Amino acid sequence: MILIIDSGSTKTDWIAIDEKGDTLFETQTLGLNPQVLGNHILKERIVNNYELYKFRKEVDQIYFYGAGCGTEPPRKLIQTVFSDIFKNCEKFSIKEDTYAAIYSTAEPNTKSIVCILGTGSNCTYFDGKNIEQKVISLGYVLMDDASGNYFGRQLLRDYYFNRIPTETADKFNSEFVLDAETIKDNLYKQPNPNTYLAKFARFLIENKDSKYGKSLIKRGFDLFIERQILQFNDAKEIPIHFVGSISYYLKNELIECLGKYNLHAGNIIRKPIEGLLKYHQQNL
Repeated sequence: MILIIDSGSTKTDWIAIDEKGDTLFETQTLGLNPQVLGNHILKERIVNNYELYKFRKEVDQIYFYGAGCGTEPPRKLIQTVFSDIFKNCEKFSIKEDTYAAIYSTAEPNTKSIVCILGTGSNCTYFDGKNIEQKVISLGYVLMDDASGNYFGRQLLRDYYFNRIPTETADKFNSEFVLDAETIKDNLYKQPNPNTYLAKFARFLIENKDSKYGKSLIKRGFDLFIERQILQFNDAKEIPIHFVGSISYYLKNELIECLGKYNLHAGNIIRKPIEGLLKYHQQNL
């Protein structure tokens, strides 16, 4: 049995296939980001899933693409966790989620820029065969412009600095628990503070047509474009693909912002798991 896994910080999609490429089952767990979660929580999130626990001894290959796997230590942590659960697995491929975005959106032998705009954000140059990562992500505290956690962070800051119009602020307050102690507890004591921040992005998406919403969305996308996409010299000449809920649900706003910089949107998809399945079926 082969497991194909696409993991963000919020949720993880799993597809199991046999040696012929036929799908055996699909399932979902909470996110498995090794940058913000330890061994115990990672393992717990996997073994609590019925299908994964039931078939754990039948898995012999794992292809994992995950947020937080850009350096060797977190990749080793994920493999250690998997080795303890899937004890008969003989092959592990642990890569950062950038590869999942590329395999699910970009055409082979065709230059493109591939971006992730979900709970976190990232940007990679794909020359048709290899990838070039000019900026190494330092995580949600210092980077992740235009991501879900970026917009959540800005919403909370603007709310507490009284920079959200009164009507919008009242609506925001009615939908979320916004007292200081709750926010600080989730940010500094609970696991997955980046995911906690990202949940507030739903409010922005639902209020994207308000004057405040338009301004915040533009600010975030402009930062991402200027700091990430425009670092590549031929950015205006090749398609720019996007993966993630922020790019998917704010597609029109994203395309408009790209247009101001004479940039051209390529494929914009919410989740790469279906593209990953097709990629691995073709490469069995």
